[in-house]
Amino acid sequence: MSTTWPDCAATASGSSASEHRPILTPASPSPIVEQALLRPARLQYSARGRRSRRESRNRQSGRWQNVTMRTPRAKYFNTTGPCDPQRHYMLPPTQRLPQARALIDMDRFFVLHAPRQTGKTTALRTLASELTADGDIAALMFSCEEAKVAGDDVGWAESLLLDSIRDAAARSGWPKELRPPSQWPHSSPGSRLRAALREWCRPCPRRMVLFLDEIDALQGNSMISILSQLRAGHNARPEGHPFPTSVVLCGLRDLRDYKVASGGEPGRSNPASPFNIVAESLRLGDFTADQIAELYGQHTEATGQAFTKDSVDRVFELTQGQPWLVNALAYEVTFNMGVTGAITAEQVEEAKERLIRKRATHLDALVARLHEPRVERVIEPIVAGTWPDTDTAFDDDVSYVHDLGLIRGTRDLEIANPIYREVLLRVLGDRTERFVKADPYSFVMPDGHFDLRRLLREFVVFWREHGEVLILQEGYHEAACQIILMAFLHRLVNGGGYLDREYAAGTKRLDVLVRWPYTGPKGERLMQREAMELKVWRAGENDPSPDDLAQLDRYLDRLSLDTGVLVVFDRRPEAPPWKERGGFEQATTPSGREVTVLRV
Repeated sequence: MSTTWPDCAATASGSSASEHRPILTPASPSPIVEQALLRPARLQYSARGRRSRRESRNRQSGRWQNVTMRTPRAKYFNTTGPCDPQRHYMLPPTQRLPQARALIDMDRFFVLHAPRQTGKTTALRTLASELTADGDIAALMFSCEEAKVAGDDVGWAESLLLDSIRDAAARSGWPKELRPPSQWPHSSPGSRLRAALREWCRPCPRRMVLFLDEIDALQGNSMISILSQLRAGHNARPEGHPFPTSVVLCGLRDLRDYKVASGGEPGRSNPASPFNIVAESLRLGDFTADQIAELYGQHTEATGQAFTKDSVDRVFELTQGQPWLVNALAYEVTFNMGVTGAITAEQVEEAKERLIRKRATHLDALVARLHEPRVERVIEPIVAGTWPDTDTAFDDDVSYVHDLGLIRGTRDLEIANPIYREVLLRVLGDRTERFVKADPYSFVMPDGHFDLRRLLREFVVFWREHGEVLILQEGYHEAACQIILMAFLHRLVNGGGYLDREYAAGTKRLDVLVRWPYTGPKGERLMQREAMELKVWRAGENDPSPDDLAQLDRYLDRLSLDTGVLVVFDRRPEAPPWKERGGFEQATTPSGREVTVLRV
């Protein structure tokens, strides 16, 4: 019995079904054939002639039959590569770059920078298409990524970049008069890119705009040479020498890194340079809460499945609008978890846990940076709550870590969002977790509550046995105490509960909220909440307890809790021997709360 299979949807580029001949399908397709038939029609055959011959043979054999085109595929939340409006839910990309078009209209060279997977490539691709469609500009985006292998070989890097330009122009569908010349002019290494762009722009009837994506891939002398050639071409334009009127460098880093690479001083502004640090560096921002609601609303409109207001608010709270995280949480809930009804804040919470456990590529890429010396210099005081260095080198490190997307800003040093905060401490505490042998379920009491007091007693035993060794092994020595306790808590709490962490440079503390869901006597779902504050007593300091109790008071006020726990790690040379540490005492806060103090 024959089976009719649907044709493929329109291509990702937006071509309609009518632009392609009907796809012919076998009466009884194998799984491999069926999978191939679900690809876009334009990917089935590399040439119309070969496709026609194949169709003719199949008609004669009677093995194929004509069918109609199937309806377009459902959209989904994208977490891999640039977005396609035909396939993905997405916000209008160019609305996130309101200044870019104005700078291009002024024939400016500038930098667009943002952390990985925030939508840079999608925004540039869309902007290039819109500019070209206006008719006055030929805007081309191409990637510098393949030139990374060239290293310091300037000639090889130039060849790879020119190949990338030619490939991008061929894919653009431009008419012949806008495309590059059939052969690039001969020129010495170190001047080939400038000569090629000049030769291309000379007969071009439109203003040329270039978007250099993944500019960070260029290394060493290659980076210096490419930037220097762009600067030379820019400065020669007023004398009538043809060159692209606007060039946009798109990558991870801010402008000061490119100025240094091209021979400039990071703190000085040179009006003759296209890399003016004051007016020509744009950062692609994160989503606002309203933009998240707009993005998720597209899913609701397409499927009827709503995100509750609480769930959208929770997504913004967890991600602070980081685009990849916003899409990843939605994809986890709608696709991997298979939620069918309205999406709630509790399901977002579950999606967050699943995402962190899977350690997706985006999160792993950030984690890989944690032990870079420049990153450690910035992150360690944030976790430890100490005041960082204030020299010029540290300021450069802060800018670098901000460009990576790990911290929210360059003034108030704090981790960019709660998900990164959690991932960071989990990764740094991996070694400690392997030492924790206690059974997490043994801390659940008969009424469903979590026994925090017993957990703290178990931690004292653990600290006496392993603390001294673990502190020496930790790379982040100033934050080792906080990392070790957080790893202990994570190992024993996260199986059925949640840990919310708050920490920032200069606060001298790390705040932790343990949330443990349980079932009440009437079957209702309830949440146990326990607050802790972690402090370190360092050499040369007075007993921090009086100030700590006041800080704990303020933390409990924010949480509307009546009691909490203060943990003080004694790192002084005159601290008691390790085997004698771990005393509990009761204390009263300035507002009259009774709290537990643990000294280890």
